[in-house]
Amino acid sequence: MSQSAFLYFVEGSEVASLSLDELKQKLGHYKEQTGRTGQQLGWDYADAAFPYTVETKPEAEGKWFYLKGTNQQYNYIVFGCGSRPDEETKREAAYVQVVLPDDSTHGDKAKASELCKYLAKQLKAELHLFNGRIMYFNPRK
Repeated sequence: MSQSAFLYFVEGSEVASLSLDELKQKLGHYKEQTGRTGQQLGWDYADAAFPYTVETKPEAEGKWFYLKGTNQQYNYIVFGCGSRPDEETKREAAYVQVVLPDDSTHGDKAKASELCKYLAKQLKAELHLFNGRIMYFNPRK
């Protein structure tokens, strides 16, 4: 059974919504940032920190994309963007959904959690993790 984590853009978030292209840019920035860390350490850390390639399928154009693992420890992580009605504010609330398909590995789950935390911190979003716990990175009263 697949598992999902959600990043909700709430009041106080950096952005009100995020497109798939912007999400790909954020993941590219993560890969670039970890690559620079590896240069400082004299180690090819980028391949260990982001062992995926970004792939899209024709039927998924504009709806979702997935990360395909480059070694046997990692298989797939699926990313999608959407919106849902918010009962409290009576507006549309945007979110990013991160899905671990049935054939995902433990490495995929760990890496997906790491990427979710990174994105939520950068975007000051509310993060609903795979295990149901909630992390708040948005400023709250």
